[in-house]
Amino acid sequence: MNKTVKERTDYPSYIALSESGELIKRIHRAYALLESCTVCPRRCGINRLEDERGFCRTGLLPVISSFGPHFGEEPPLVGTKGSGTIFVTHCNLSCEYCQNYDISQCGKGETVSCETLAGMMITLQQRNCHNINLVTPSHIVPQIIRSIGIAADQGLHIPIVYNCGGYEAVETLRLLEGIIDIYMPDAKYGDDTIAMALSHAPDYIPTMHAALKEMHRQVGDLVVTNGLAVRGMIIRHLVLPENLAGSDRVLPWIAENISRDAYVNIMDQYHWPTSILPPEFIKEKYPALLRPTTGKEYVDAIRWAKVAGLQMTGSRMQRLSSTSA
Repeated sequence: MNKTVKERTDYPSYIALSESGELIKRIHRAYALLESCTVCPRRCGINRLEDERGFCRTGLLPVISSFGPHFGEEPPLVGTKGSGTIFVTHCNLSCEYCQNYDISQCGKGETVSCETLAGMMITLQQRNCHNINLVTPSHIVPQIIRSIGIAADQGLHIPIVYNCGGYEAVETLRLLEGIIDIYMPDAKYGDDTIAMALSHAPDYIPTMHAALKEMHRQVGDLVVTNGLAVRGMIIRHLVLPENLAGSDRVLPWIAENISRDAYVNIMDQYHWPTSILPPEFIKEKYPALLRPTTGKEYVDAIRWAKVAGLQMTGSRMQRLSSTSA
């Protein structure tokens, strides 16, 4: 006899939260954060229930750029049928080199209801995507929780991926416990001065450290079953020219404070978005950002990861680790 959802252990835990009524309680607690907004670390204090706009330029309703199967993510998310990616418009960061600046900073997208967002999730599941991958969701956590609740009532049963920049409020993350199956944060910088200059994020380092610890407490290291991620944490770190990302600080910190078994994807695809005119302060203070990362800069990052004891489990990291010996 087929197991029911309640009897099965391979379903995401948000289904149990929905059935128990706990998800409704989370929705109410999350929406209370919007009245004087403290959803993200910026704590703008504006009333988003009245559609006021703060740093993220998002009011009461979410804004979505696009959704569909995506094959450019880490292999355990992509599988054979793709990660069901939903690109959220706007961001609680403002990275000078953002490759999706038209979405994150220029506001490309359409305002949708939570019912419509839930429908996107159901559509992606019907298209056999392996998971729902929410990209830059930090500023719409209440709306996401509500949308997942609606979708769960309609039969959503695949893992939820929270794909973010690492600039998160721990109090908000706690509302996501048991709802998010896979956290995929960036660990962008090892120096707050650089973080402020390049992403306009006050106190990025301590904020990111606290957020990653909370995410790992909730879901642990990545669990892969039959080649697919089902639960856990993937950490991304983009290498920047002249080690502006502070890879020699970030990677040892992950090993010492998160896990030496953490799945870390050390990325080398940095390039300055050519359609944005570089700000004058970038030309003056960080001219190296106007060029791609070199092979040596990337190999140095791999070496720092190995010295720190991180396992070579990241997608690109695994392929290239042999070249850094």
